[in-house]
Amino acid sequence: MPARHGSSKTCRPGSPADPTARFRRGPLTAPNPPDDPSPPEPDSRWPEALAPLRNRPYRWLFFSNLAFFYGIQGQMLVRMLLAWELTDSKLALGYTSLLAAIPMVLISPFGGAIADRVDRRTLILVGQAGIAVSEGVIFLLLLTGHLAFWHLLVGSFVLGCLIPLIMPARMAMVVGLIGKGGLARAMALSGGGMQMMRIVAPAIAGFLVAPIGLEGAYSFGVAAYIVAFLCMLNVRAQPMPARPRGTMLADVSYGMRYVLEHRTVAVMLAFGILPMFLAWPFQSLLVVFADEVWNVGERGFGAMQAAAGIGGVVGAMILAARGEATERLRLMVISACAFALFLVLFARSPSFLLALGFVLVADIFASMFGTLNNTAIQILIPESVRGRISGFLMMSFGLAPLGTLPMTAVADRFGAPDAVTGAAALLLVGVAVALLSSRSLRSVDETTRLALEAPDED
Repeated sequence: MPARHGSSKTCRPGSPADPTARFRRGPLTAPNPPDDPSPPEPDSRWPEALAPLRNRPYRWLFFSNLAFFYGIQGQMLVRMLLAWELTDSKLALGYTSLLAAIPMVLISPFGGAIADRVDRRTLILVGQAGIAVSEGVIFLLLLTGHLAFWHLLVGSFVLGCLIPLIMPARMAMVVGLIGKGGLARAMALSGGGMQMMRIVAPAIAGFLVAPIGLEGAYSFGVAAYIVAFLCMLNVRAQPMPARPRGTMLADVSYGMRYVLEHRTVAVMLAFGILPMFLAWPFQSLLVVFADEVWNVGERGFGAMQAAAGIGGVVGAMILAARGEATERLRLMVISACAFALFLVLFARSPSFLLALGFVLVADIFASMFGTLNNTAIQILIPESVRGRISGFLMMSFGLAPLGTLPMTAVADRFGAPDAVTGAAALLLVGVAVALLSSRSLRSVDETTRLALEAPDED
């Protein structure tokens, strides 16, 4: 009987069952030793929870991430407002997300394979430049009064094509700059920065819409993409492992075989998809809650986005202060279930102010779940496939907007509160089924502990 990777008895260093061992079959040449991250600068200005920021290259990557995610989150709010204004249709919100989700899901594996072949810094710069140009065109159309709904759809499609090229490279660079020892805090800090932009971007965009209009709010997003590009110029290029010899399709196939033959990695990828696909699309309905449920308008929409972002930051900072988690599975299960329960409270809240509190707490737990899951996967995988596995992680982000269409369709038929309540119930069922059916998931704490104790691969 084949050995299970979740069993501690079979996870001997170097054995095929060891999820930390190099996957030695396939079109790869023998890898070079990974680049040692530069030692943190002795800088007492950064407290222990922010220790990764002592590393100057990571610091510039972090600031680039902040600007990049400001652009994404700020434009998301303005796009939703534009789509709602142009069409007055709930399904239009779903179509806008769907046009980004389809290429994101399809291209992410290839984006990860590209990230294992080329200089990741250059790949990020090219992708960010492409997004800045696309968003600039949308801005000019808006400014001149020629913007139509189909332009938003094209812009969403372009965004969905380029983000899968950027994000796997960003994720993979964190490990190269920091190392596995500081990965828990670095991943939590990166996640916290992304969540913080869910506060800053919607708050600024929502505040600016009234005095300077949608055009002014959109211009801030375009400027943010340019800032992200300039910050990335200060991140040094990283030495790459030996490049694959085969075709791009062979690279993607190799990454898929790696996942299939390393059960714990496959299970963690699948487990991470559950909240992203089933419940996270509730974000697309916030504009409907603001307009039809509580009648609080654009400012209320921005306030809900900001409350969700505050929760995301708090969740990430809790994990950053905690450091490396020793009971990862228990925390993930608690976080996923609490996320679902507080979503129900949000959807059924009798008042807008109570809803703000519920969505804040829901996103604390959503942020904790995502950070724990992503960190575990990065600990388990070797450098030679880090880009490709990060590409598969990116597919889970693409599933969130892909899940928007069925949720908005349910909302169109039964109302937004029922759609969110049903999605939360499905998430609870999914977590229970995964926990009861997967031995590898139940043993993930032991597997990640072994991966952290294993020496770096040669």
